[in-house]
Amino acid sequence: MIDYGFIEKNRDRIMQSLQKRGDAFDLQEIDHLNQKRKDLQRKHDDEKAKLNDLSKQIGQIYQEKKEPDLAEELKKQTTALKVEIQALHEAMEKAQSELKEKLLFMPNVLDPSVEVGKDESDNLEIRTWGNPVTIKDAKMHDDLMVALGMLDIERSAKVSGSRFSYLVGWGARLERALVNFMLDVHRLHGYTEISSPLLVHQDAMTGTGQLPKFKEDAFHMQDPEFYLIPTAEVPVTNYYREETLRQDMLPQKFVCYSPCFRKEAGSYGKDTKGLIRQHQFHKVELVQFTTPENSSQALEELTSHAETILQKLALPYRVVSLCSGDIGFGAAKTYDIEVWLAGQQAYREISSCSCFEDFQARRAGIKYKKDGKNDYVHTLNGSGLAIGRTLVAIVENYQQPDGSLRIPDVLVPYVGTEMICKEG
Repeated sequence: MIDYGFIEKNRDRIMQSLQKRGDAFDLQEIDHLNQKRKDLQRKHDDEKAKLNDLSKQIGQIYQEKKEPDLAEELKKQTTALKVEIQALHEAMEKAQSELKEKLLFMPNVLDPSVEVGKDESDNLEIRTWGNPVTIKDAKMHDDLMVALGMLDIERSAKVSGSRFSYLVGWGARLERALVNFMLDVHRLHGYTEISSPLLVHQDAMTGTGQLPKFKEDAFHMQDPEFYLIPTAEVPVTNYYREETLRQDMLPQKFVCYSPCFRKEAGSYGKDTKGLIRQHQFHKVELVQFTTPENSSQALEELTSHAETILQKLALPYRVVSLCSGDIGFGAAKTYDIEVWLAGQQAYREISSCSCFEDFQARRAGIKYKKDGKNDYVHTLNGSGLAIGRTLVAIVENYQQPDGSLRIPDVLVPYVGTEMICKEG
């Protein structure tokens, strides 16, 4: 969490960032709450000092065995002071809690290189790879997969409702192949494979920035209280929660495959058909912990690692730098990788790679020791890649005129076939 000390030292930078984001976060309210907390703290400390003085006076009176009536009067004053001090302590804690709660809604400070813009239409294209595929009479992925017996949405609707799906036969095998392929590639990039919990506590969600701002998008369990992870970013970033690492331990790089669960609040009516936007989906996530001076380069590296998957699959894509109006709440800088979908004749996001600087580390208490002093690490993460959307891209770009599906060369050893055809 960004603390008030950080705000005092970086007020101009924060104001510029909020203005670029178009965010209405109220710094004046934060100033008021902090001043209220300081005033209560000062009064609390003054009253405690008075209490200490009275206690000394009473002790002196008893020691000298004089003025017992005065001692009794002073004892009455100490009793009243203790009540006042307790009330001030409670008010101070309440003010501190209110300040902390407000600060949890404060967005990260943008990297100076982030361009000003209102929405995704203002994002800056950085580079493209491959040539977008145009296929005559191209089918959408869900139509083709249903025809090939790879996807069953009707039965999943009976079991779980909308935005869920069954992958069947070659669909399930292709999904599993993609997971193994991605994990193998990223291990060669130097990532340590990790398998994480799928249920996490509220503090873990708060640490990475999902809570409290995006609570409505999370699946929440009670008795016992847990949250289903919206991405492996949450458990993996919290792996070093409230720890101080040695500088020679950095960078740390992890790759994690996991299911992800999202309510998709606010997306009703969007991508209701097919596999683009599901309540449950699978993803291979890349997470890095590094030092502040290396985080900018680490973002370029992490993004290139995600791109490698698409290059090996020969899927055309482009990389865009998100503008200030489209970037996420917790990110300082973000690159989106958008894959070309021949069925939709459009680029669609398949990975979002972000540097959070020390935003998440402050909230999760992740530090490292540098020259004998503790400083916050910088965290980064990105999809390497989203499995369902990669499956969509393969189906739409590798579909054949006869309705069959060719398998990308690098996946043939994982899938066990070069072509998926209609049965019968």
